[in-house]
Amino acid sequence: MTENLFIYPEAVDRFAFDWGHLTVTCGPSVNGAGQFSAGVVHVPPGKGHDRHNHPGSEEIIYVLEGTGEQMIEDEAGNPVTKVVRAGCTIFVPDSRFHSTLNTSDKPMKLFVVYSPAGPEQQLRELPDFRLVPPPHA
Repeated sequence: MTENLFIYPEAVDRFAFDWGHLTVTCGPSVNGAGQFSAGVVHVPPGKGHDRHNHPGSEEIIYVLEGTGEQMIEDEAGNPVTKVVRAGCTIFVPDSRFHSTLNTSDKPMKLFVVYSPAGPEQQLRELPDFRLVPPPHA
């Protein structure tokens, strides 16, 4: 693989879903990153992704734009929901169930990191998954 250290979202495939889309901009299949993967998530107004987890992987979610509700289950499995907005860093512990909902009338834009890499590739198995190639492809 050619070393590609600078990636723009419009240069790589987009993972589209009924709730929005994820563009993986760093990871083993994008540029050979070995310890983590990362990307940009867009969630339209009123949309969100269902409760899910990433067994064996931690996640960081950083809210770049917008506001919404982030749910993360506590150690006992009880849902804890907080209102989040641009500037908030959210840590999702290994295997912890979580969900995101855009409660505003503007899009939410998130930067996500998975460690170790892998959860982003599992998204390809979801029934509403659609692969959207880059515009110039």
